[in-house]
Amino acid sequence: MRLWVGLGNPGAEHARQRHNIGFMALERIASRHRFGPWRGRFKGETCEGSIAGERIVLLKPQTYMNDSGNSVQPAAAFLKIPLDSITAFHDELDLAPGKVRVKKGGGAAGHNGLRDMQRAFSSPDFWRVRLGIGHPGHKDRVHGHVLGNFAKVDAEWLDRLLDAVADACPLLVKDRPEEFMTKVALVTQPA
Repeated sequence: MRLWVGLGNPGAEHARQRHNIGFMALERIASRHRFGPWRGRFKGETCEGSIAGERIVLLKPQTYMNDSGNSVQPAAAFLKIPLDSITAFHDELDLAPGKVRVKKGGGAAGHNGLRDMQRAFSSPDFWRVRLGIGHPGHKDRVHGHVLGNFAKVDAEWLDRLLDAVADACPLLVKDRPEEFMTKVALVTQPA
């Protein structure tokens, strides 16, 4: 069993924010792979299904971003999921819009959701699917950029990216992150 966590800001008023691309990715995965309905658990919303023959629990913490660990850690403990079977899907400023990188461990790079997960587990050694949202160019504009909604012009690459992540995620289950990144890149590159 694996736990895939989308990091984002809960609430309908935040639904289209760049910070919520992790939530968007999990919603697309749940839809594409016909997971069960979302329900409230572990201070979040969860749904379950199977991908590539393995049970996957999706979790969207409904805490504040900087409190995400207080949703993720109890879920992992209750479900007896080890740290190396946990993957956080999150926005990444340091990647161009639509780019994806997968890595295990590392720093939080200023991401409060990752930082709080590291605090809750006393370790950074969980997987991350870093979903590029691009940098606004100057550090003074980061807060507004991250908490701002995706523009209409972003819709094409965003939709293509979310579809590619959902289609390629069986490769994550099979522990083939490099192939996952390659497949997503091939599908999302401009024609």
